[in-house]
Amino acid sequence: MNNVAIIPARGGSKRIPRKNLKPFDGVPMIARSIKTALDSGLFAHVVVSTDDDEIAELARACGAQVPFMRPAALADDFTGTAAVMVHALQSLQDQDFDFACCLYATAPLLQTRFLQQGMALLEQHPDKSFAFSVCDFGFPVQRALTLDEAGALTALYPQFRETRSQDLPPAYQDAGQFYWGRRSAWMRGDVLYSPQSLPVILPRYLVQDIDTFEDWKRAEYLYAALKAGGELQ
Repeated sequence: MNNVAIIPARGGSKRIPRKNLKPFDGVPMIARSIKTALDSGLFAHVVVSTDDDEIAELARACGAQVPFMRPAALADDFTGTAAVMVHALQSLQDQDFDFACCLYATAPLLQTRFLQQGMALLEQHPDKSFAFSVCDFGFPVQRALTLDEAGALTALYPQFRETRSQDLPPAYQDAGQFYWGRRSAWMRGDVLYSPQSLPVILPRYLVQDIDTFEDWKRAEYLYAALKAGGELQ
């Protein structure tokens, strides 16, 4: 179990203030991701990368480690996940592990079986750098519509206007839950969205990225339904 989970959780969320600490079904959102990581049995260390003292205190109370505080320069609205991971791995350079999993703090629908699948994929494909959660789009992206300058509908890809939807190849989106990666791949800056990555395909009903209040409400409805059906606890 030579792996580390790194959970990025900055304090300055704008669209949903204090999102990582906000109660979700009565439990602070980040506490759910920490519990999922701990319960998976996949990680020697579960580390939270944060710039916020309150988040750090809660993370430790939930069983995670906060061995460093993230600098303000890496906690703004423009810093990407890769830079946060590199900083975390540099801060943990004295730790002996080969695989690092970035696990988002706002992933209440995540199940441990998918984390296990991601780890297994990387172990089975030593030539690959990453394995992360994706789901298919609910409708072919080639048939997407957009609005022109006059506000009228137009085909985003006119060449597929007459193509039957069943004849178009499926497309996938990032599910925004986790990213397994080799330590060396994170440190080299390998490209995540590339042939160096493998997909852990999730059903759409288990996916909800949470950036807005509308996202949050939809996630609550999904969680309640899954909990009632016994699929989540």
